[in-house]
Amino acid sequence: MRMKEEVIGKEVLDSSAVIIGKVKDVEINIETREIESFILGKGGISEGLGISKGETIVPYEMVKKIGDKILLKSGVEEEFTI
Repeated sequence: MRMKEEVIGKEVLDSSAVIIGKVKDVEINIETREIESFILGKGGISEGLGISKGETIVPYEMVKKIGDKILLKSGVEEEFTI
């Protein structure tokens, strides 16, 4: 999917413009072909080697704007970590 290719690697910022991670993968509902959530990685050397365990899942409803970076809506400071 083209949208998926365009957002992977983009930085995600909270409403205070603090970087909370980079898009590592995208969950898509196959039936509706809509984005359900972004999976963020924390970055760093361990992620580059594929050994990082910390991921944050950001539901698509939390996204305010997608441009050079992805900006989240205000009041959404809670992280969903797996």
